[in-house]
Amino acid sequence: MAKTQLTAFSKLLMTIAIVAAIVFGFRYFSNTEAGKNIIDKAKEQTKTTTKTNPRNNNLGDDVVKIGVVTWGGYAGGQYFNNGFAASKDSRFYQQYGMLVDFQILDDFVPSRAAWKNDEVNLLWCTVDALPTEMGELKDFEPVVVFQADWSRGGDAIVARRGVNKVSDLKGKRIAVAEMTPSHSFLLWLLEAGGLSQNDVEIIPQASAIDAAAIFKSQKVDAAVVWSPDDEACVQAVPGARILESTRSASHIIADAFIAKRSWVNSHQKELANLYEGWMTGAAEINTNPNAKRKAAKILAQNFTGFTEEMTLQAINNVRLTTHGDNLNFFGLNPDYKGVTGERLYSRMTDVYSGLGFAKNVPSWRQIAFDRMVKNANLSGAAQKAEGAKSFTKVTNTQGKNKEAIATKAVSIAFRTGEYKLDDNAKYIIDREFVDIAKAFSNARIRIEGNTDNTGSRATNMSLSKKRAQSVANYLTSEHNMPRNRFIVIGNGPDKPVASNNTDNGRAKNRRTDFELVRD
Repeated sequence: MAKTQLTAFSKLLMTIAIVAAIVFGFRYFSNTEAGKNIIDKAKEQTKTTTKTNPRNNNLGDDVVKIGVVTWGGYAGGQYFNNGFAASKDSRFYQQYGMLVDFQILDDFVPSRAAWKNDEVNLLWCTVDALPTEMGELKDFEPVVVFQADWSRGGDAIVARRGVNKVSDLKGKRIAVAEMTPSHSFLLWLLEAGGLSQNDVEIIPQASAIDAAAIFKSQKVDAAVVWSPDDEACVQAVPGARILESTRSASHIIADAFIAKRSWVNSHQKELANLYEGWMTGAAEINTNPNAKRKAAKILAQNFTGFTEEMTLQAINNVRLTTHGDNLNFFGLNPDYKGVTGERLYSRMTDVYSGLGFAKNVPSWRQIAFDRMVKNANLSGAAQKAEGAKSFTKVTNTQGKNKEAIATKAVSIAFRTGEYKLDDNAKYIIDREFVDIAKAFSNARIRIEGNTDNTGSRATNMSLSKKRAQSVANYLTSEHNMPRNRFIVIGNGPDKPVASNNTDNGRAKNRRTDFELVRD
């Protein structure tokens, strides 16, 4: 059968008829109640999508989406991006041709849902608390791609009148958001004071903000809160004080980013550029007051209820990590003897597993994706790792009177009359105290040697100080800790913790006390 051919005029008539039908149909539909409702919803959806999704701003589809919280530690990337929204004004776009969008996801559960659903590609986490959620995230193959900061005052423990040191927390009610960085901080501090979670009463809270609120209502004895809520709590509760903060506990809360392994494998170039730009931004903020002020302004424009002075303080409450810091964190610097991501993650896996909060946790080797850090071409003084805190030398008299935050007694066996450390004594120090000393690296350490009452007091006084000095020398030479950090005291038999009338009591008195001391 032959095909029927339409003339050009016939085609024109048909086109006019179709267009007229469409126009008439739309007008009729839009005048009905159902049609009006559908059109209104479509318009509202368009407004919402345009407002919240930067990929509808005529900027293309390939946007790196990063989920963050209201926190000063991500300022390096946000500053380099010239804001939170994906924009061609961003240095990421101008230097690397990539678009980056920051989305604030303060609520924990929705943030994880957004990451699982690919609404964000990189998501905030803290390596200390990460073990508590790795079991649930395991099927998505999360990997840690880089560290953004160390908390340095952003987290604090506030306490009521009468709670002056960690030992005073025994039996007290403490408000804390469980399985969060706040919880990690509390667990570390309790251990530094020779206590455990079983020695206190935990009052679980949904967030650090809720913990601050219940402390202000004076329903608990202490709470783990965020800055600036720490100062607000002290002002609200007469006699309250900041017991400790991450300004001294400098290597406990490590903010980092996770991504799905599948996304990382398919976006290695973008991730490498993101890391390079982010570290550049962090270094500029760390070394240039004007850059820090610009970063604070960007944060204030995007943090609801925050002034520029508040966001400036938020940046000052962290250490924005550089490329050198990331090399250390991922264990890529063989000379570094501080806290690595692997050590922090592994230790907290053990702690949270013991409390029943962590199950089926993969090892650090399985989740650490250090390729971008290892291959980055970043150099210069601004990208160097943070150095150890410089401590001024103090006399024994000055050091003896300094207020202790926490005291942990460790039994180190010496042969009678001897003060040199044997391998077993070094093992005990490494196991019982070195991690604490590194985690609280901005606090001084007072080492007090103690003896039983066997022999003359003068001999024991001299011997106890020599034993304490041996411990300080070991920590300095083996673990590269600053010599001036240590306050060495010999108490001899003057501070017994048990009766010297029994062998067991005398053994308890032959001890070494490690105290974290406010500088």
